[in-house]
Amino acid sequence: MVLKFHEQIVSDLLEDTSGGLVVLSSGLSLPKLLSSFLSFHSRSSGSLLLLHPPQLSSSLKSLLLSLSPDLPLFEITADLPSSNRLSLYSSNRILVLSPRILIVDLLTQKAQTSLVSGIVFLNAHSLSESSTESFIVRIIKTFNKNASVYAFSDKPHSMVSGFAKTERTMKSLFIKKLHLWPRFQVNVSEELERDPPEVVDIRVPMSKYMLGIQKAIVEVMDACLKEMRKTNKVDVEDLTVENGLFKSFDEIVRRQLDPIWHTLGKKTKQLVSDLKTLRKLLDYLVRYDAVSYLKYLDTLRVSESFRSVWIFAESSYKVFDYAKKRVYRFAKSDDTKISTPSKNLARKKRKLKEDDNNNDEAIAGTSSTSTSNGVVLQEVLEESPKWKEVLEEIEEERKKQASSGEPLLDVEEDNNGIILVACKDECSCMQLEDCIANGSQKVMRDEWQKYLLSKVELRGVQTPQKKKPKAPKGYGILDGIVPVTPARNAEVSSACKQEHDALLAAAAEIKRNQAKKEKDAEKDPEPQVGSRGHGKGKGRGRTRQGHARNKDGSNNTEVAKGDRPEVYGSENEGQINEINPTVIVDGVSGKNIYNDRNADNPKQLPPVHFHALERDQPILDVLKPSVIIVYHPDMTFVREIEVYKAENPGKKVRVYFLFYDASTEVQKFEASIRRENGAFESLIRQKSMMMIPVDQNDFCLGLNSSSEIQVSSSQNSITRKAGGRKDAEKEMQVIVDMREFMSSLPNVLHQKGMLIIPVTLEVGDYVLSPLICVERKSIQDLFMSFTSGRLYHQVETMVRYYRIPVLLIEFSQDKSFSFQSASDIGDDVTPTNIISKLSLLVLHFPRLRIIWSRSLHATAEIFASLKANQDEPDETKAMRVGVPSEEGIIENDVR
Repeated sequence: MVLKFHEQIVSDLLEDTSGGLVVLSSGLSLPKLLSSFLSFHSRSSGSLLLLHPPQLSSSLKSLLLSLSPDLPLFEITADLPSSNRLSLYSSNRILVLSPRILIVDLLTQKAQTSLVSGIVFLNAHSLSESSTESFIVRIIKTFNKNASVYAFSDKPHSMVSGFAKTERTMKSLFIKKLHLWPRFQVNVSEELERDPPEVVDIRVPMSKYMLGIQKAIVEVMDACLKEMRKTNKVDVEDLTVENGLFKSFDEIVRRQLDPIWHTLGKKTKQLVSDLKTLRKLLDYLVRYDAVSYLKYLDTLRVSESFRSVWIFAESSYKVFDYAKKRVYRFAKSDDTKISTPSKNLARKKRKLKEDDNNNDEAIAGTSSTSTSNGVVLQEVLEESPKWKEVLEEIEEERKKQASSGEPLLDVEEDNNGIILVACKDECSCMQLEDCIANGSQKVMRDEWQKYLLSKVELRGVQTPQKKKPKAPKGYGILDGIVPVTPARNAEVSSACKQEHDALLAAAAEIKRNQAKKEKDAEKDPEPQVGSRGHGKGKGRGRTRQGHARNKDGSNNTEVAKGDRPEVYGSENEGQINEINPTVIVDGVSGKNIYNDRNADNPKQLPPVHFHALERDQPILDVLKPSVIIVYHPDMTFVREIEVYKAENPGKKVRVYFLFYDASTEVQKFEASIRRENGAFESLIRQKSMMMIPVDQNDFCLGLNSSSEIQVSSSQNSITRKAGGRKDAEKEMQVIVDMREFMSSLPNVLHQKGMLIIPVTLEVGDYVLSPLICVERKSIQDLFMSFTSGRLYHQVETMVRYYRIPVLLIEFSQDKSFSFQSASDIGDDVTPTNIISKLSLLVLHFPRLRIIWSRSLHATAEIFASLKANQDEPDETKAMRVGVPSEEGIIENDVR
């Protein structure tokens, strides 16, 4: 079913034959809109070119064909021979191809512009005046004024970054009309709200330690932002904690600091990267389990402890401390009654931790391991509070479906009872799947074992960082470390050592345990399925006694409300393996979940499917679920659910939202909606004031129109020059290597009026004349080429075949025109310093010329001045340079 507002957008676009730019709210199903738009393409008008961004290359064609199978789609890849490409361009089909292939075909005249009826772009938000896409449109519009240009974007926030971005994009694509379709647009909101899905909003309280970690991170973030404000280098309005929750915050700060990056001190640069780390810490707190989070913090402590500013903030120790308390804690052996470590470690005593502080969320087995120095390691293994909710909701749905009494496999197609759990990443999906199959405690215990074993492996790495800094290293507000006296310092370090020893002892115990299990398995003819060597029962068939939470003594694999078994023995896991068939639907795996009681009365239940939002698949249309549990709230996915419900008005859909109460997760979700609405309001204002230049035939003039008019009029005013006659200028030619079309320089050279000849070059990137050959390096590429040794080889071949070999070092226009700050340049030649490497390169090749270019446009100016008194390059000779002939002789080799 096609949505009404999609039909409206398509009819608006088709009204104006010159094309238009559509900006849509994210999640309003851009692929479906695109497929219904493409279905209106008439074969008589010519070929329609659909340019895909590189990240969509594989999935786009299959996605469009799955939505409308009868589309005349054909994909052009680089493997297709040129003769086939020629016939395809004249086939009047819809052609899917990359901008790089099309621009080369246009310049070599394989693609006839007269045969193109229109061109479609999907990533309007990432286009600019210097991108290859605007180069393509300029060439097509020069020879074929009637070609239509359509551009789509579902990222409104990216359309308002920078000054008048939308207007500049429209001019560079020769587009006159802007169509805005926010979620609050009347037609959209009416249609999506006519028959909304049933929504259950579940606010899960965070555990005490999670709240403590979140508060500490926000405090540290705030302190870092205050330090940033002191530099007076960044716009203060943007520096808020709310903005800091988003990925785009890094871009905002970098955009402001890039032009002066080389003048910044180390501390400011470090603050920028610290804010990124803190944002990840906040995100991972609500995404990962306690053990994985602690493991991540451990890696941070090792990798960042010497450089970071945030680690020395007042609240940062709380982050590490609370994260540790969620997993394990230490006690002196005299305070705590502990089991004496016996040789039979498989029968280790396990007791439930009755701790009211944890709001009954971390109901986990604490086992204790004592070391010779009297410190006892107690496992806490706090489970993620959301796990319990997900398990409860799934169980509830199961009961509802079972109690309805209908045989669930013969249900009519629109209500298949499938439960879909949507998480942010694959890792969370796999973990939740594991939770449902084996119970959350077993998952936590497995993670804990992995953590301890990794401690043993990293033993050598862990020792150096036990040295405590003698003096505080904080800065300003961040100076939160209390100077410690030597006596206290010694005590702390010995406590650290005891802690470390206790962890290693626990890990060694697990290793011994595993070895013992393997021996037992060899002796025992009947293999024990799935047992990991912890909490094994005394006999195979017995249920375990003494579960604090298990009222009826039964050992269900399904974790129901208030019924959470502590450790899963081998007999249960054997059953799970027998009765849990895994269902795979389009690469998304789901589990059939059974209770022990269902083993007697086997009623087929539909599976639970897990979907990672980062995979970006049309999962709702494939599975058609009736229950959706949104484990990680995401604005785009919420809209997708609304669209799915609007397309299937007869279907009952229930949606569960799992939010952590009073968390940054809620704040981020609400802020993302506010940001999008703000972006649309800004676009609506821009649209009312936009000025797009058109000529007398109502064709859009593009970007450089005004400057071209001025040039011609000023030349006509010089009437002394034989009535304003211009000298016939010769057209400048530049031979460009095919691989260079990934960059924007060929586009800018073409804007300057140079003729671009794309060929495959063995030596150099640009040939300006028979004598001058240029190797272009961006800053990142320059560093990598020096590291790999590729640059030495490239310069060596240029020196061999050309009189004037040139290395062009091209800086980005919005970044600093400097490798490093002056203070970083040392007096000596050091193998790691970039300036030293360049000096050695020039000493080695005295004929090499180096050009420093501030931006793309500066490069075009430099090329024009270099070509001023030179002959034009010869295409066939340039292609033969460095290529051996049949006899193995290379022409013009100076050797």
